Amino acid sequence: MNLRENTADIVAARAEELFKSGLFCAESVLLAVAESQQIRNKLIPRIATGFCSGVARTGGQCGAVSGAILAISMLCGRDSNATPVESNYRIVRSFIGKFKKAFGDTNCFSLLGCPLDTPEGQAWYKENNLLEKCVAFTREAGRLAISTLQEADESAEEPPSRPVLPEKGEETEIL
Repeated sequence: MNLRENTADIVAARAEELFKSGLFCAESVLLAVAESQQIRNKLIPRIATGFCSGVARTGGQCGAVSGAILAISMLCGRDSNATPVESNYRIVRSFIGKFKKAFGDTNCFSLLGCPLDTPEGQAWYKENNLLEKCVAFTREAGRLAISTLQEADESAEEPPSRPVLPEKGEETEIL
């Protein structure tokens, strides 16, 4: 995969910074990983928006987890039906296992203990300062996504497919 050198701590800090600046969890993780690889596109972070807040406040999968999966797939997903999915799936499953080990679950409702789709749930979220939990989920999802990709890169016999990265200083425009 040949990831551009970037420590997981830098990606984690950037994901946290983006989240605290007003982007939501999935958007922040995806954008932090993309930036770490110098991938710029007007679709990032907007393609992640519907995954935020537990998939549009439905209580589904944590947005930080969704953003990490989008980032992993951006870097090692397939671009044709002739490309096998196994390598990507292996990396995604590894990431999910690490996130579950760190936090116990990947489901937004389970992680927060409140529904985000009701005014009462949103009030409970604010009253109990659950934003800090979301900051931690976002930071760690960024860290775990990039470190899982780096581990896969180091151990890969056959590297997963990924976009060709530009020379340092150039921007990538993925159309």
